[in-house]
Amino acid sequence: MDITAREQNIARARLNFLQSAEPPASVVPEKIRDSWQRCKHLGIGIDEVTVPYQPDYDRESRLIRAAAPVLDRLEQTLAGSDVCVIVTDRKGWVRDRRVGEARLSAHLDRVKLAPGFSYAEQFVGTNGIGMALEERRSSVVLGTEHFNERLQKVSCAASPIRNPISGRVEGAINLTCWNGPAGSLMAALAQEAADDVERMLYEFGTTCEHALLEAFRQATHYGSRPVLCLGQDLLLANSAAAGRLTGDDHRLLHEAAAELDHAPRTRRRVQLTGGQSVLVRCRRVDGPAGKAGYLLDLTFDDSPAAEEPHRTAGSRSPGGPGKQGGPGSGPTRPCPLPGLAGTDPAWNTVSRTAARCARDRVPLLIYGEAGTGKSALARAAHAFAGAAWAPVVIDAADPRYANPQYTDAQYVNPQHVDSRYADEATGPGDAPLPGGLPHALGSAPAGPGRTLVLRHLDAVATAQAPAVAQALSAAAARGTWIVATLGHTPEEPDALLRCFAEAVTIPPLRHRLADLPALVETLLRRVDAGVECAPDVLPLLRRQDWPGNVRQLESVLRKAAAGRRTYRVESRDLPPSLHAAGHRSLSAWETAERDTLVAALLEADGNKLLAAQRLGISRTTIYRKMRAYGITLPAHR
Repeated sequence: MDITAREQNIARARLNFLQSAEPPASVVPEKIRDSWQRCKHLGIGIDEVTVPYQPDYDRESRLIRAAAPVLDRLEQTLAGSDVCVIVTDRKGWVRDRRVGEARLSAHLDRVKLAPGFSYAEQFVGTNGIGMALEERRSSVVLGTEHFNERLQKVSCAASPIRNPISGRVEGAINLTCWNGPAGSLMAALAQEAADDVERMLYEFGTTCEHALLEAFRQATHYGSRPVLCLGQDLLLANSAAAGRLTGDDHRLLHEAAAELDHAPRTRRRVQLTGGQSVLVRCRRVDGPAGKAGYLLDLTFDDSPAAEEPHRTAGSRSPGGPGKQGGPGSGPTRPCPLPGLAGTDPAWNTVSRTAARCARDRVPLLIYGEAGTGKSALARAAHAFAGAAWAPVVIDAADPRYANPQYTDAQYVNPQHVDSRYADEATGPGDAPLPGGLPHALGSAPAGPGRTLVLRHLDAVATAQAPAVAQALSAAAARGTWIVATLGHTPEEPDALLRCFAEAVTIPPLRHRLADLPALVETLLRRVDAGVECAPDVLPLLRRQDWPGNVRQLESVLRKAAAGRRTYRVESRDLPPSLHAAGHRSLSAWETAERDTLVAALLEADGNKLLAAQRLGISRTTIYRKMRAYGITLPAHR
């Protein structure tokens, strides 16, 4: 088939694809078909080039400096020809362009293929640069294979540029020329140019980076054991390690490596964020300028770390060297309280302290923002201690306890106090409770194996404080475990604070986002054991500040699970506010506009053109509003 006939067939296939719901015909190359479908889903225009422009960028970046000599050589070689050489960064922003012909230069200016503009696939559709970065491999796009008609006069070939030390894609190099027989031959030249830029990037690397890379290559040359190499601004991991570690795990392992710096032959067991432990053997890597970083050999243990008798990084057994602490004794080791989830170090400390206090009957004061789970922690620690009775929970903020006339001198017959202590001690209706808060505390069942939880200690009236303290002390003397909760550090009377020998502060959810996967799984299990969470939901949840903490997260998941369309909670099931990341308070009108825009985008399955048509606005306005409100949607799968 000659070039003209092929172009005509591709053009007809593209037109049929745009006018119907059918996938592109098989005459279209597979990579081009995949790109067309992504473009159609994104609602990218087919007859105009609308791309973002950023004129301010670092013109002395390592990528630009590494590419400059390669571009200089190609510019001399291709002088006077109808070929253009372009370098972009990893996001498709054009950073340098060398053109050998004035007519081609003018055309590229008209279609905005120039420094400062972005040629990512999401903006201009199928093109060599966008496909090379999207698929992370070399690509060739000939004439009518371009999704946008304005680009069909040229052909292009692009290859990704990888950092030879980290392996990360740093950008792409692209060759563009007028359509013709030479179009399909540019791929080899583009790949050769990319290789040359990568060699320059290696030369620009520091001596520390070179030392780390050489150590990593030697460690991974034989065998497939998990290996991690950590430098100040460099992380190298083979596939055996990369698939099992998160960003938070990298931080924990780097801290452990720093501790082992002075004892390079020591092995240390480190607790990971997912609940597993890994045995780490660390070797310091030195370069000509001194310490370059660390090489870590990892041995994973698939059993839960809480059940292992090994020490955690930085942990000490309570009995000193040679003595083994009980489960959960290490400072970073989780204490698996029933119904709760999390492996954050601060959370581990809180849960471990609560479990110890419940076991030893030590009165405990729990601080934390609203919704962090203070009462849930008390209940879980009570259950962990093996108690046979449910805890008694009394809320000092109940308005029926607020009347200051009820003091320690006004006790009535306990039969008037409600005895349903499985949840909270309350009275009938909204009537004041006889005897007030001190009497309710004094009348609660007490003794070994019992737990009394007083919520909102800061709500105790000043006049009642001595009587409340007396009631709590009396219950503790009879063997009851006493727990109180506070939303913040108050100026409480010393009589109340003296009732508690220990205090903990539950970290807010925004400070323990590494626990989100475990929390989501646990909370969804409460709704329905069969409900799952789609992978694209967690990134949206991690972007939130969660002022209502775990309680707010649970409410969001319950509503999403109730309205889900499939067996799992997907991003479309979340409220519109979670699809936006604003940094200012919105007015009621702005909130309504944002929610309407998100709803339209979700209903259109992310197709911005379709959403704009349904809302009666332009696609440009859609993009502008999305940027203004920080709206992001998950990639189409």
